[in-house]
Amino acid sequence: MENNQSNIQFLTYLQDFIEKRKKEMPEGSYTTSLFKEGTRKITQKVGEEAIETIIGAMANDDENFIYEAGDLLYHLIVLLTHKGYRIEDVVSELQKRHS
Repeated sequence: MENNQSNIQFLTYLQDFIEKRKKEMPEGSYTTSLFKEGTRKITQKVGEEAIETIIGAMANDDENFIYEAGDLLYHLIVLLTHKGYRIEDVVSELQKRHS
């Protein structure tokens, strides 16, 4: 269980890293380019990655499915950051629904 906990905590670390990118906006960073292009581009990427995740699942291509799910989560965290939210806000919403 401890390993699963640290794996989940990586999402918090990843968002901290993404927030740092947003603050510093280093040249040459893919994340920086997403923030510079704004909501439209970020939401487009979330949509693209969602479709690619679905395609991987429907094709029973587990390797591609997991790869694309990773891309989807990354871009969703970028969108959350762009909109001023944290992954923990999503977790809180899920916890409310579970109660």
